[in-house]
Amino acid sequence: MGLAGARAVARVWAAQAEHEFGLQCVYEQGLDADRVCFSRAGVRGQLQVSASRFELDAQLGFLLGAFKDRIHSEIAGMLDLLTQEPSAPAERTGGKPARKG
Repeated sequence: MGLAGARAVARVWAAQAEHEFGLQCVYEQGLDADRVCFSRAGVRGQLQVSASRFELDAQLGFLLGAFKDRIHSEIAGMLDLLTQEPSAPAERTGGKPARKG
């Protein structure tokens, strides 16, 4: 994906997190890695972004701690969808090569 691709994914993730979870996100771009700091009542953390990985660290307040597993799966699911490779043409056509013409 490279750093440019990772940055694009991180920016989309931050916009979705603001919209869907009400988080306030601040994007900090670095030379070799970036960081998205996020917060709202009951949660704060950061997403570290590099050319080869995404690393999420979040601290949940007492009330949100009960929903830790659900919150984790929602955030991980968003990142998984954003980082998926587009499927190859044969995969999109059920294993048959796409026709030209």
